[in-house]
Amino acid sequence: MITPALPASPEESTTAWALAARSGDAEAVEHLVRALHRDVRRYVTSLGADPQSADDLTQDTFLRALGSLHRFEGRSSARTWLLTIARRAVVDSVRYAAARPRLADSDDWQTTAERAQPHGLPGFDDGIALVDLLAGLSDERREAFVLTQLLGLPYAEAAQVSNCPVGTVRSRVARARASLIAWLHDAEHPTPTGAAA
Repeated sequence: MITPALPASPEESTTAWALAARSGDAEAVEHLVRALHRDVRRYVTSLGADPQSADDLTQDTFLRALGSLHRFEGRSSARTWLLTIARRAVVDSVRYAAARPRLADSDDWQTTAERAQPHGLPGFDDGIALVDLLAGLSDERREAFVLTQLLGLPYAEAAQVSNCPVGTVRSRVARARASLIAWLHDAEHPTPTGAAA
């Protein structure tokens, strides 16, 4: 078992675990998965995966990553590398779902889905409000916002994951922030009915 010395930052640490895991170090694999599991799940969820699909896509991401770990050279952080794999897993899942439509047991799928959601949990309503606000953003702006603001990825790494220039990521995040602030303001200060706009 090869245990790497813990570098200064969490990014360096996860990358060191990934590099150690390449040689078959089971402990390094465990540390890598623990360190990045939450970020990968949040990311696939932000790309539109429902809770059950998010779990499956997260698992698929790690299976793909572990299968290609021998090719990881540490040129980017392990987190950036895994989020890029996660993005591909989501795209593949969407393509697969589009090719094979599923039948619902109920004609009213929306009510069935709402009843299946947990209620009364601490922060549940805030989480729903955030999900609703993020859902109002375009896919590109939501992805850039989640990668940089919720997952804390540097803009350069978010650009790598999104396969676009850094300036584009910055612009998408700025526009997402502006939209979210405007929507929050409108929600807190609604215009009275019949008032002049």
